[in-house]
Amino acid sequence: MIPATGQVAAPGLARRRPGLRLRALLGRPEVGALAAAIVIFLFFLLVAPSFRSAASFLTVLYQSSTIGIVAVGVGLLMIGGEFDLSAGVVPVSAGLVNSMFCWYFGVNLWVGAVLSLVFCLLVGFLNGWLVMRTGIPSFLITLGTFFVLQGANLGVTKLVTGSVSSRDISAIDGFGSLQKVFASSFAAGSATVWITVLWWVLFVGLAAWTLQRTRIGNWIYAVGGSAESARAVGVPVVRTKIGLFMTVSFLGWFVGMHSLYRFNTLQAGNGVGNEFLYIIAAVVGGTLLTGGFGNALGAAIGAFIFGTTSLGIVYAGWDPNWFKAFLGVMLLLAVLVNTYVKRLSTAVSPREGGLT
Repeated sequence: MIPATGQVAAPGLARRRPGLRLRALLGRPEVGALAAAIVIFLFFLLVAPSFRSAASFLTVLYQSSTIGIVAVGVGLLMIGGEFDLSAGVVPVSAGLVNSMFCWYFGVNLWVGAVLSLVFCLLVGFLNGWLVMRTGIPSFLITLGTFFVLQGANLGVTKLVTGSVSSRDISAIDGFGSLQKVFASSFAAGSATVWITVLWWVLFVGLAAWTLQRTRIGNWIYAVGGSAESARAVGVPVVRTKIGLFMTVSFLGWFVGMHSLYRFNTLQAGNGVGNEFLYIIAAVVGGTLLTGGFGNALGAAIGAFIFGTTSLGIVYAGWDPNWFKAFLGVMLLLAVLVNTYVKRLSTAVSPREGGLT
């Protein structure tokens, strides 16, 4: 066999090629998560008869999308070597800024939505800027932001409305058009497809394309692998990381808009703990906690596992309190598998992996 280089391949190397291809496949971040997702989905198909319908599957996709949209941004940020613990409460803050501003001042909801977007992007910018400016780990910076937002959500909401929930905004101008964008649905036979599922697919596809096909994707992997080495070869480390924090906040704003325009009102104390679900989805999907490894598809599969399990337990009639125990087990297994996959992927040398 004559390789593309024109050199004759050694017989021993030719025999090893199938093994190299298998190792390269297993070294992809999302392969382990995909296998787990298939096993879990088939398991609930067997044990929960009510799980075996198109309506149930689309409900799983909807549940997955509400976590998966933000998990895409969190996964990108983790590939870039950082964390954002404020991601859980940003959606609630986004919805509250929109609803309370428009309810109190009586203005069109589109004005509040734009104001809310600016607010969320500012939160992301400040998170990234403080991390890069001070050198303090993002875990601590965003933990502080988490508490600030959580307290402000409760305190300001009670100050404005007299309770810990926002007012019903369904009668305010702009509600109908915003609901179509963020919280509409359509029938697919006897099932309902929520627009968040379509947005989720779009965001995953855009993130995957960015990581694999653009210079920005190379920058994200580079700053996650080694920020100093990336800076030495001309990568704009500060801009890249700030952009990643702002991406998380943007996607948090999007989910906040969905929650507001689906339910018309929000509870100010919601969102606490969701930041861990986003991180778990990314880690289960193959993203390393140390940065520099992972992809958007893996984070999407991790979110699908979350949706499948959270609803599968309900459809099976089990005690839902076991769900958190399952998440803990999945996280531990994912960390072990991801570490092994990383070692496996680096075990294939560039010279061996390049043989075709």
